[in-house]
Amino acid sequence: MRRVTLTQFLIEQQRAGRISADLRLLIEVVARAVKAISVNVSKGALAGVLGEAGTDNVQGEAQKKLDVIANEILLQANEWGGHLAAMASEEVEEVHHIPFDYPKGGYLLLFDPLDGSSNIDVNISVGTIFSVLRNPPGSGEPSEQSFLQPGHQQVAAGYALYGPSTQFILTVGKGVHGFTLDREMGSFVYTHPYMSIPADTSEYAINASNIRHWEAPVRRYVEELQQGKEGPRERDFNMRWVASMVADVHRILTRGGVFMYPLDEKCRKQGGKLRLMYEANPMAMIVEQAGGAASTGRERILDLQPHKLHQRVPVVLGSLNEVERVVAYHREP
Repeated sequence: MRRVTLTQFLIEQQRAGRISADLRLLIEVVARAVKAISVNVSKGALAGVLGEAGTDNVQGEAQKKLDVIANEILLQANEWGGHLAAMASEEVEEVHHIPFDYPKGGYLLLFDPLDGSSNIDVNISVGTIFSVLRNPPGSGEPSEQSFLQPGHQQVAAGYALYGPSTQFILTVGKGVHGFTLDREMGSFVYTHPYMSIPADTSEYAINASNIRHWEAPVRRYVEELQQGKEGPRERDFNMRWVASMVADVHRILTRGGVFMYPLDEKCRKQGGKLRLMYEANPMAMIVEQAGGAASTGRERILDLQPHKLHQRVPVVLGSLNEVERVVAYHREP
């Protein structure tokens, strides 16, 4: 059986007119950076990369050593290729400009270098999330404003999952495609074509320890699931929670489910828990391209107009019918 690599897949997408040559090369550079991050993650204590870095990121959160390493790998890999006008990282407050002695391209790259990094020291799956936008024409040197585009304007989005195998999940607006790293060959192989999320599910993912902070619609929804066959849903549901968005979303992409980090009293002042530009938008694009839905509970995530680079939002995404039920509960008085 012929094995198609990520490079071959991207060339075919370019030939079909779905992506430009520059976007193809940009995605390949991100994939190469993912391989380097995967090596560091897999070595763990052997490479001395576990534990705290002794610094805080722009969110005021303590950084892990691998947060810093992954961020530097992505920045350095993407600086010199000539495909980007600028980058933005969840770990850094300001826009990262391309050094003056490197050529510049027409795209903007945003990324969460290591999602779920609180799980690193206990050897649970973590990941990398990325999003690609076009640099607005005639805008000159990119600024924060250049990045503040609604999610439906993304030209590509994806994530890498560093688990028992390293997987690279990608959409360029024509379905969702999965690739698995062949470590001996050093290449990503096309293993999961046109990934699809079932409209119905019996699994949900939420941090149940926050139940006392939830709004009434979320509390109502989860309580109905917990009542199982004896409740209004008339069937049993299972709860899954990894505390790594990449791992939870990948499970949903593989077998269905709903993931929720809703607005609650703990994060209300911040507007939500997850970052719109680095987590919610790219994951919403992937989920919708796989036939699912993504909402704040009140509105479609991809329609939100960002107002700052590190904006936070509530997130409800996954199987279509479950997301629509949560949204319907929010609309009721």
